[in-house]
Amino acid sequence: MAGLLLAIGRRDGVPLDRYLLAALRHLISPKALTGTPGQAPAAPAWVTARSGARPAPLRLPARGVIGDGLIDLGPDGVAAVAEVSTVSFALRTPEEQDALVATFGRWLNSLSGPAQILDLAPTINELVEGAVALAHPSLTAAAHEHAAFLADLSAQHDLLRRQVLLIVREPSGGGQEAAAARALRRVEEATRLLPACGVTVRLLNAEATSAVLASCFDPAAPPLRTDQLAVPSEVITRGEHR
Repeated sequence: MAGLLLAIGRRDGVPLDRYLLAALRHLISPKALTGTPGQAPAAPAWVTARSGARPAPLRLPARGVIGDGLIDLGPDGVAAVAEVSTVSFALRTPEEQDALVATFGRWLNSLSGPAQILDLAPTINELVEGAVALAHPSLTAAAHEHAAFLADLSAQHDLLRRQVLLIVREPSGGGQEAAAARALRRVEEATRLLPACGVTVRLLNAEATSAVLASCFDPAAPPLRTDQLAVPSEVITRGEHR
């Protein structure tokens, strides 16, 4: 029974065996990470408020941006990023709304793997729940402040800038080139099918994909020029606005 559950069970679209393996890796891996390779630096004074393991190097899932703007995820495969336009659903007639939903449903049914629509609510809950276990009251206050910022962001409707991204990830089975070809083919299918919903899909090139990854760390900062972006092996020690 347990073997059958592992074989067919899923959680959040992830096979149960991979989910349990990821949980095991999380339990045995260091929890304090740093972006500095090699010897981890000494922790600041506020970190030592609670005894624990020394920080270990932080390994980000993205190794860099390769040809055609694909994100190299190392052993986890590659990911393609496309920008998707929006459609005013509320201004459509009931018949038009039904047609849009039916077309979007056909695209979802054509997918060969799991799909996820990102929701901020789980992230906010994880921040609030994990804040109590942080090593210093200042860290707890910062976590609560960030959770409040995300909650306010999700509640606002008058956004200064809106960007909808379609991210297609393909595992590295068959090699990176095969995974890249599959990812590009899936984006091409979305480019062909989603315009029937009134939206357009545009695959981002390497420069645009790098800008998206950089903006994830500081969404309010102005976009950086290409020559200001750090290479994957470069250690960023301080921020600079020019």
